[in-house]
Amino acid sequence: MIRFRPRFATKLFVFSGIALASVLGLVLASDWWIELSVHSWVYSNVQDVPHNRVGLVLGTSKKLRNGHTNYYFKYRMDAAEALYRAGKIDYILVSGDNGTLSYNEPRDMKKALVARGIPDEAIYLDYAGFRTLDSVIRGLKIFGQKSITIISQEFHNKRAIYIARKHGIKAIGYNARDVNVQDGLKIQLREKLARVLVFIDLYILDTRPKFLGEKIKIG
Repeated sequence: MIRFRPRFATKLFVFSGIALASVLGLVLASDWWIELSVHSWVYSNVQDVPHNRVGLVLGTSKKLRNGHTNYYFKYRMDAAEALYRAGKIDYILVSGDNGTLSYNEPRDMKKALVARGIPDEAIYLDYAGFRTLDSVIRGLKIFGQKSITIISQEFHNKRAIYIARKHGIKAIGYNARDVNVQDGLKIQLREKLARVLVFIDLYILDTRPKFLGEKIKIG
């Protein structure tokens, strides 16, 4: 049995407290800086959104694991449709995970948009949007968009816009309706950690998309 001497226990407690405070400070600082940096480039009123040729819809699953409707998905489709019908975008790029034969976010998004009356030829699919970073950078590197409207919930848009702007993309965001607090709490908490990862990706690891490939011309 290990016996902790009082002095050692005190040092361990102090060290743990410092480590916890440091992590919390990093999370809060990352969140604050992204909020401060991009707040003027997000829109919630469709009439206020400047025109861009392409709207980039960030992927999510159509259904939850319990089979219920994923409202993040539904509200992003609502937002993409609203922008297109208002003439704020001419084409829609749907980007998401296609990691297995049975899981295909871009395909599901396209089907949902076509069912709403969006022309097939106005929709382009990016099957390698495994992360937000991948979707954003591929929008530039593969699909050639130096200026783009990102479509997701507000918290997600802000992170995506920050990544885009740091890679030289003139990105703005149109905010899809958010889900209620109870359904979205886990997502919101995960978002705080994801914003820390943004700075690690950009300034420490210089992370690039998992896949690039041949360029695709939109329109």
